[in-house]
Amino acid sequence: MHIVSKTGMIEVNKAHRLKGQDMVVQRIPIKKDGKVIAVFGQVIFKTIGDVKKLAGRLSLLESKVKLYEKELLSLRSTRYTFDSIIAESSVMERLKKEALKAAATALPVLITGESGTGKEMFAQAIHHASNRRIHPFIRINCASIPRELLESELFGYEKGAFTGARTSGKPGKFELANQGSIFLDEIGDMPLEMQPKLLRVLEEKEFERVGGISPIRSDFRLIAATNHSLTEKVANGSFRTDLYYRLKGIPLVIPPLRERREDVVLLARSLLQKMVKDLFRPDISISSEAANALLLYDWPGNVREMSNVLGQILATIERDVIELVDIPIYLRQQQRESGSQNSGRSLVDILALTEQKIICQALEQSRGNKSRAARQLGIHRTLLYKKMRRHGLQISVNNS
Repeated sequence: MHIVSKTGMIEVNKAHRLKGQDMVVQRIPIKKDGKVIAVFGQVIFKTIGDVKKLAGRLSLLESKVKLYEKELLSLRSTRYTFDSIIAESSVMERLKKEALKAAATALPVLITGESGTGKEMFAQAIHHASNRRIHPFIRINCASIPRELLESELFGYEKGAFTGARTSGKPGKFELANQGSIFLDEIGDMPLEMQPKLLRVLEEKEFERVGGISPIRSDFRLIAATNHSLTEKVANGSFRTDLYYRLKGIPLVIPPLRERREDVVLLARSLLQKMVKDLFRPDISISSEAANALLLYDWPGNVREMSNVLGQILATIERDVIELVDIPIYLRQQQRESGSQNSGRSLVDILALTEQKIICQALEQSRGNKSRAARQLGIHRTLLYKKMRRHGLQISVNNS
């Protein structure tokens, strides 16, 4: 210490041997008007062994933190990952790749698709694949909450903000989603008067609770979904243009089941396997005739409808194979209507006919524009050419 008093140099965590013991000490000069007037000395560790013990405890704590982080990830983990999305069609494989790329960014994601196509499944998979996965995934359905309560649900409220409010106040969904993701389902049904407030939050990442005066900042990642056409809503004035383009950072469009029939039977078998496992029942398979009926049906309710149909079948079937007779009548009716043209054909032939029909519909809707038809089908234009040649379709159509 007397040397430090002369040099005025700070010594931090220095080794010092005193009475045969190696110690770790600190010596800090105290100055006034540029002169050293005193020195503060402190023994941090009485022996070097104490340092080793501390290092051991830190290593143990680090291992525990990693374990707790893993458990937290398991507890907070979203229900679905990209492995949960069962599909083998090229359009869905491409969509999963796009969604995986989106997970690596902080841009907003807008997922569109018919009801029951699995929009929330994609949202959860994106969150789970992102670096925010150990933080909350907060979901809110914009269509299910009364418009007078939506603001307080999104932004929270202070105590006494309105009649019936909690005395302690309540944090909103954006506040709870800090460092995580917030999923705004049915964003197309958000009231017009709420849209400017949502736009401000997305731009500033800052908001105030209802009845509050202090701004709250939240670092969230937005994922929105709708089964409406937001472009039509923008055109008729029921959805703000600026909000639409703010939401549409990365757009993902999930095609309905009738446009990816190669996924139907695969998905049905996967759903059936999960249901059987949850019910602790023996494995149940699907006969070729029953699978054909599922394949030919258009599934207007998509995956949600398929899950309900399989649940109904499991509630009544006593065999280990689902036969055609077990399929609901309205599904079999569609099979009978197309039975004459499909009679005697294999599953491969039926798939080919279905693909040909869908390509023709896409070309008709795009008025012969192959580029637009390919985008609608979710395939590259050169692949569309190959499929058209395979089915003997006319190639010389409008390509502009």
